[in-house]
Amino acid sequence: MGPRRHRRRGDPLTGLSLADVDVLIGIDDTDNLTSRGTGWLAQQLLAELSERGLGACAGATRHQLLRDPRIPYTSHNSDACLAWCSGPGTTPELLAEVVGAYLEAHSAPGSDPGLAVCVPARLDAGARDLLAAFGRSAQTEVLDVADARALAARVGVHLSGHGGTEDGVLGALAGVGLHLSGADGFFLWMPGTRRLPERLTYAALCDAVPIDGAADPAGRVPAADDLVELGDWVRPVLRGGRAVLLLQAPPQGERHPRTWTVAPRSVVRTF
Repeated sequence: MGPRRHRRRGDPLTGLSLADVDVLIGIDDTDNLTSRGTGWLAQQLLAELSERGLGACAGATRHQLLRDPRIPYTSHNSDACLAWCSGPGTTPELLAEVVGAYLEAHSAPGSDPGLAVCVPARLDAGARDLLAAFGRSAQTEVLDVADARALAARVGVHLSGHGGTEDGVLGALAGVGLHLSGADGFFLWMPGTRRLPERLTYAALCDAVPIDGAADPAGRVPAADDLVELGDWVRPVLRGGRAVLLLQAPPQGERHPRTWTVAPRSVVRTF
């Protein structure tokens, strides 16, 4: 998928890469049946944190959790995780305080918002594995909030509820764990992806947004001067700890430079 490009911290055009991330912020259960979803609130939150000078976001991922009638969710039961790059003087404790207050002020009435704040550098391999396993379990089993709180305390992750039953702590911690796994979810927001032209070369695409590469499901990669048709829904996925834009390969026999297209929503949403 090509080498990871170095990006300057705070670069307003290309944003930051996942290599710059030092804090993960998981949120869940911030909506009700008539409000906008948690993904929308996550984007409002990252804008608020940036405006307050607390750093910048390298991307926000969406993770699908179990849909089960025993779970009180609104429409999709998905959470969001902000991959955050802290500004000077910004501590994880300050982020937890600011985000917690934001959730209390802006979550929808009747919601049960939860917050997880994780510093990956403070986790050993065992803690990472436990969090990733918890996230995967939340996609297949009905879990208990008490288990989420116990795990967070064990591995040193901030976990707090900010309204209602506070059941959102389960999804918030699961989102952090699934992001840490490096192999789940898609980026509901990434710097620059909403300002891209309809078509550009693969080299220009990698320069314009902080993706780590692009490929089709079989792993085939465009040449630098191949064209990429982007359409109106550009959402990289998290694969192998990298931000990868899923593509559809050109028809066999197409002459060089070839034209690739972004994979449809139905494919991206399976991640």
